[in-house]
Amino acid sequence: MTEKLAPIVLFVYNRPWHTRQTLEALANNSLAKDSVLYIYADGARTNASDDVLKEVYEVRRIIREKKWCGEVHIIESEVNKGLASSIIDGVTDIINQYGKIVVLEDDIVTSVGFLQYMNDALQLYQNVDRVMHISGFVPVTTGADRLLETYFLRFMSCWGWATWKRSWDQVILDIDYLFKTIPLQRDYKAFNLNGAINLYRQIEDNYHGNINTWAIRWYSTIFLKKGLCLYPRYSMVDNIGIDLSGEHCSSPDDRYNVELAKSIKVEPVKIKESKYGKEYLRRFYIFGTDSSRKKRIRNILFRIYKKIK
Repeated sequence: MTEKLAPIVLFVYNRPWHTRQTLEALANNSLAKDSVLYIYADGARTNASDDVLKEVYEVRRIIREKKWCGEVHIIESEVNKGLASSIIDGVTDIINQYGKIVVLEDDIVTSVGFLQYMNDALQLYQNVDRVMHISGFVPVTTGADRLLETYFLRFMSCWGWATWKRSWDQVILDIDYLFKTIPLQRDYKAFNLNGAINLYRQIEDNYHGNINTWAIRWYSTIFLKKGLCLYPRYSMVDNIGIDLSGEHCSSPDDRYNVELAKSIKVEPVKIKESKYGKEYLRRFYIFGTDSSRKKRIRNILFRIYKKIK
């Protein structure tokens, strides 16, 4: 690695256990000691309970506990900005300084080779305008062994990711515009992985004020710009926050459990969407993992058995 490493930005709030797991894993990365880490700690809500205030305080104690990377900067907010504003503002600030960035939230446990993968990909594709995003997460389902070591999708994953200033400068935050524009696209079906998942619903929920999220805006931008996202064959991150503890997590989901790859070799691949990669992802969202699919089949058979008994 001859180029300067990308800065890492971590967003935390009130989940001490998750934050510690995320930081411990990051510190174990092979490039951690040579990397700069910025930690953005959001402030408590004005009506926060005593328990939440204690959790916010504990998180702020943990992030100061040790030198998690070669250089660590802590930015604490006195007010509650919320996850969407925190990420948009933090990413914009740091990427304007460095031109590239690696982004984590407080529930993303990384592989020991995560930073190597991200920095290799950022360097290799830095001048390829159509490549807008590097994804660290990929779910597990049948056929993973047939994926290339790395491949491109138009679909975006925000669980451990990286990008460049040239891409982030294009981000469309206007939810009214996205609400009206996305359905008018000739390839609108591709936005929802040809019916495998309803992502436009997130735009609708943001538009109607039910939620306020950043990731759907970023994904929509990539989609409208015909951008591509690089993926690894096997996941470099594990989301440990799908346990009802997160701001936008409404139910636990074990479909996303993965075994981390220690390393991914980043070499040039064709700058186009992988047909097999897209079908692989569609298969996951339709059927889930092998174990979750078997569980659903057992439940169906059990219901049939009860009816005929």
